[in-house]
Amino acid sequence: MTFSPVNWSSRFAAAIMTPQPLVLALVCCLAFRTARTEYTAEFDSHAVYADNATDVNRACAELCTVLESTFASTVALRNTTAFKANQNSYWSQFQAEVSPQCFIQPATAEEVAAIVVEAATRDCPFAVRSGGHAAYVGGSNIPDGLTIDLTLLNELTVSEDRETTRIGPGNMWINVYQKLTPMGLSVVGGRVANIGVGGLTLGGGISWYVGRRGWACDGVRNYELVTADGEILQVNLASYPDLYWALRGGGNNFGIVTRFDLETFEQGPMWGGAVFNSIEHNATLLDALVDFTSKASEDIDAFTWVALVYVQPQESWFASTEMVSAKPEPNPAIFKDLAAVAALQSSLRATDIADLALEMKESNPNGLRQNWWTLTFKNNAEILKIAHKIHAEEVEAIKDVAGLVAPMVAQPITLDVIRLFSKNGGNPLGMKEEDGPLQLLNIASMWADSSRDEEVMAAHSRMIDRMVAAAKELGVYHPYIYQNYAANEQDVFAGYGEENRARLREISRKFDPEQVFQRLQPGYFKL
Repeated sequence: MTFSPVNWSSRFAAAIMTPQPLVLALVCCLAFRTARTEYTAEFDSHAVYADNATDVNRACAELCTVLESTFASTVALRNTTAFKANQNSYWSQFQAEVSPQCFIQPATAEEVAAIVVEAATRDCPFAVRSGGHAAYVGGSNIPDGLTIDLTLLNELTVSEDRETTRIGPGNMWINVYQKLTPMGLSVVGGRVANIGVGGLTLGGGISWYVGRRGWACDGVRNYELVTADGEILQVNLASYPDLYWALRGGGNNFGIVTRFDLETFEQGPMWGGAVFNSIEHNATLLDALVDFTSKASEDIDAFTWVALVYVQPQESWFASTEMVSAKPEPNPAIFKDLAAVAALQSSLRATDIADLALEMKESNPNGLRQNWWTLTFKNNAEILKIAHKIHAEEVEAIKDVAGLVAPMVAQPITLDVIRLFSKNGGNPLGMKEEDGPLQLLNIASMWADSSRDEEVMAAHSRMIDRMVAAAKELGVYHPYIYQNYAANEQDVFAGYGEENRARLREISRKFDPEQVFQRLQPGYFKL
């Protein structure tokens, strides 16, 4: 339905008339303020390890006993308070419901190396967690295996020349920004406070600085990497150029990164925030987004996205536009068409990267069921409007799911971004300048009612199938699949192109000849 304040509960209607930041955050918090549930149920390991579940259980249980005797203070066994706290700290409830044999929190790269060697020796499957922000079962937690939690690897050190920051994967992006912002510095990193450094950077990593500096993977100067045989490598363009290339978007397939050395730059005040619009303006907003994408080179410090969102508790649709500039001057000209759309509420303001990240966190609450999918189009307004129509039609089938919030988010991959992918030897993502500019879609849902899981996920699958078919018919489909938004069912590395995938597999075999990270770390996306 078309949005009007009278369609909302009286409490929320009052909220949208109050000058509070980020209405999307208020929607989510209102919808889910009572949805958080503590989960301690055991996961059915046979769904994942049907043929050898007993052996897996035994091997990993024995390993956890050994690790407890060696790292007693940082091992959390089942049926302990620490174990339950670890489970319930995951962003997605699908991951919180998974029960490994134990969690372990190594404090050094050497401890990570020892743990990996022990797991490989015993054939114990494992998962690795940085921030725990993957949506689906097994992304960074594992049933009946060993979950290696990198929380204690939380170094944050700025070099004397202020050009590099050493960052441990146990940090959330808010830790990084709260350290660097008072120093007048920043790095290319995530846009949401409670996302971990590790997963975002290894998957590509979109930031507010994309037009000038590319994605997070393009700003890594050096990786400290633990290999399958326990060796600790310093991986950069000079030392291991092939492995360095692979890590820039290749995910968790080559080892465990225990430190990222990120290019650091001067960054002062910024400007930006969220604008909340009526859904009736969806076509105008999508046209404006396509126009922004076409002329993004006119202002490489500006970035935006458009979200079209259904919210079940209010039985309403709305639109939300995020506009951010890395410069402090208000109302950049490149946002003119987006800003001209009538706003119901706006948080546009003088700001900084830490403040923006905290604002975004409010629309990404922990403790809900999550399903994310993604796909990529040529920069074309017609396909975006068709995608919105498909999204709305499929949401109709699940619109009564308790607590459902279902956004379709479109954001640019501009020509400037694609050009920057060739920086420092390039990356394996597979996008070329002649492909662009592009639009990246994130189709997501969060909800509270576990009895409706299959319906929600089936609706998402239908959406993607229909959108892909429509894009191919229009000749605007692009195969790239953004790893950090992808569903478990999507073939991320096929989207990188067969040549890049073959090269990634070759590098994997070179540095992991026993294929430990393909066999024993089944979560996330494999080559």
